[in-house]
Amino acid sequence: MSSGFWQNRPTLFNRLNVPGEWTLIGEKPYLVPSVDRVLAVLELLARSRRGFSISEISRSLSLPKSSTYLTLSTLAHRGYLQKNPQTGKYYFGLKLVSLSRSILENLDLREEAKQLLISLMKETALTVHLAVLERNEAVIIDRVEPSGTTKMADWIGRGLDVNCSGVGKALIAFLPENEFNQQISAKAWAKHNENTIVSIRALKRELAKVRESGYALDDEEDEIGVRCIGAPIFGKKERVVAAISVAGTTSEIPIERVPTLAGMVKKVAANISSHLAYVESVPPE
Repeated sequence: MSSGFWQNRPTLFNRLNVPGEWTLIGEKPYLVPSVDRVLAVLELLARSRRGFSISEISRSLSLPKSSTYLTLSTLAHRGYLQKNPQTGKYYFGLKLVSLSRSILENLDLREEAKQLLISLMKETALTVHLAVLERNEAVIIDRVEPSGTTKMADWIGRGLDVNCSGVGKALIAFLPENEFNQQISAKAWAKHNENTIVSIRALKRELAKVRESGYALDDEEDEIGVRCIGAPIFGKKERVVAAISVAGTTSEIPIERVPTLAGMVKKVAANISSHLAYVESVPPE
């Protein structure tokens, strides 16, 4: 770009604290139409649990169907969106989850729960997970491991199947029926091994046990030789906002140890729930 462009524009610049960075003051922003269109589509989809079809997006945003189709196809090709083959509707893909890792790592929930997760890890000598429900997956937003365990930073942002993970079952057990049907019943579950629950009827029976006992058990359903025990964290209006779990090998978590560990996990989850309720009740300064 030629220097004459800047010389001919009466613009006031403001120096930022970042070396080499400048910003414009009092200027109408210059928009790139294609980028603006992509962001408008993503923001629209964020307001829908069921997703939108090409026609619905085109109509809602007053965009030509051809442009809408190209935008959606590109986003789906790159993994940012997924298309339901039955309904033709688009919804968020897992690529957006990976991009949001830096945000997930700074969630208030993560900070509020951190010390309690560390205490649970020390008390049980097991790996502890904190997860939230994103679409139909349990997405890990924090992981605390005992000393000597190989650190795996890439667990942050990883999605787990909710039908065969401790945190997953804890997250979906208390979903309203309409949300369960929208997010969970419509998904075809992969069978990880002979223990994996893939039938919706069997999963509903399992979730009834979770509601009754207050905890969820992954008994080698995701991975042979590994057990996880999860419990829900409740926020406003008794809605599940997250879940925690302890995970270990079957030798670290023998079946006879499950009730004791479940009590510990439930206690920590309840403490986090209580703390969140207190934080939410304090008005901002």
